[in-house]
Amino acid sequence: MPASAKRQAQVALTQPAELDNALRALADGNRRAILALVREHPLAVGDIAARVDVTQQGVSHHLGVLKKAGLVAETRDGTRHLFAVRTDGLAAVRSYLDDFWPTQLAALKKAVEDAANG
Repeated sequence: MPASAKRQAQVALTQPAELDNALRALADGNRRAILALVREHPLAVGDIAARVDVTQQGVSHHLGVLKKAGLVAETRDGTRHLFAVRTDGLAAVRSYLDDFWPTQLAALKKAVEDAANG
């Protein structure tokens, strides 16, 4: 097994719940849209619902999934609950995906060298 595949398997084994929860949360287009909205600054549920085609109850559900996955953080501003992206919550996904690059870059290098040689 190549080193990158071993490292990928190790990441998947050491953080299975964190990675699985994040990937499941990111699989939904509404949740990705919500993450895009709260990427720049914290927003309340009502503000998010006004910008996406989802009810406040639906947005609350999606935020709960994102929060459980560690992708958003919730803070309070008086009576308002504000949600913002937790960039460290994406670390497991980033690590998992980063492990694919060395293999692909090596294959690209070989293809370029093969084309240049023959």
